[in-house]
Amino acid sequence: MNSKSFNAVDESQSRIYDWPSVDQCKPLEEGGPEARRGFNYQDEIAVSFLLDMIEDPSIIRIHCETHDDIVVVRDTGDGKENCAEYVQVKASELDQLWTIATLCQRKNSKQGTSILERSIAHDRCNEKSRFRVVTLRQVSAKLRILTFPILSEARVRGRNQLNEIKSEIEKKCSDLVSPKGNDCVYWLENCHWDVRNDEESVRCQNVLRVYKISCARGSPMLHDSIVSLLDEMRLWAMKAGSAPWVPDRAKKIIPRNELCQWWDKRANEILSASHSSGGNLVRKMKEASLPQDVINSALDLRRKYTRSLRTPRYADDDITEDLLAQVQAELISLRSRYTAGLLDVDAQAFHVMCLDKMDEINRGRQLREPDLSPFLKGCLYDVADRCLLKFEKMAI
Repeated sequence: MNSKSFNAVDESQSRIYDWPSVDQCKPLEEGGPEARRGFNYQDEIAVSFLLDMIEDPSIIRIHCETHDDIVVVRDTGDGKENCAEYVQVKASELDQLWTIATLCQRKNSKQGTSILERSIAHDRCNEKSRFRVVTLRQVSAKLRILTFPILSEARVRGRNQLNEIKSEIEKKCSDLVSPKGNDCVYWLENCHWDVRNDEESVRCQNVLRVYKISCARGSPMLHDSIVSLLDEMRLWAMKAGSAPWVPDRAKKIIPRNELCQWWDKRANEILSASHSSGGNLVRKMKEASLPQDVINSALDLRRKYTRSLRTPRYADDDITEDLLAQVQAELISLRSRYTAGLLDVDAQAFHVMCLDKMDEINRGRQLREPDLSPFLKGCLYDVADRCLLKFEKMAI
């Protein structure tokens, strides 16, 4: 089978068995859920695919840490089988370009451990398989053909290069074959090598994409709203990746309709918050079962805060911008820990933690500076009113 040419790809063997769907077939391994720390880059890539799904109706589901780091399930539109794209995210930075040798390199010479072997091993489900490798560093000249879209003219013109790669792969992995009987010819024809930049660059691209999507839908978002929304999407991807396949398979698979419903709800909240005068704050505090006198005090602090921003005392102060950024950063940090389950408290206790954090910032002010507690807590409640903070846990 390994000697098969690109002009005669026989797929009949893949039809011998009644293969299960990728949504039902248990993954070969679940290393991801046990090693989630340090996967920030992978989470950012996952967010980019979630944004793809919002824009592209053909993407119907996305898996996080199931068969591969990410699995993108597409409706091919021909009424036949769907397509499952298995995405490996290589966040480690090599000190060299990616080559055929690194693609085929096995761990301790053990068969089945190379990037290529692990990728093609996922070809064992009902869906047509495609493959993607996302890396920080560029590929060597020989692999560059794989960086072009799969059905592009460049790939068609580069069939000789693909045959050269095939020949080198067969020297290193002569027995390469998927459970469905497909070999390296199939993998090369259906693999896209996706070179991304560092985490910060991907994060900035995601910010720009959210802005463009919000503009296209007629409700442009401001930067702080975009950052808040992306934080929630990142946490969603992280929680999906952390969940075990059994018994939480449904948590690991994010359907398009669920994501779009969530997006529309959050976009409407953000849009209404831009015209709000404390209404969202009241609703969130009531949802947290906070007493009316606390809600009234919060509204008063927020009003005084917004008024103070228009006075010379704060508006012309050089430290104001840094102070506001610190408040938002601390609240995002607290909210992220709370949503991820690292803070085992209820909504009322979380509200107290937010107030305590404002007191902590206030205690860190320079000597002779005025007491900033009312300003900081007013800022806290303004952030909540603008739908950038919830006291209840995120319903994802």
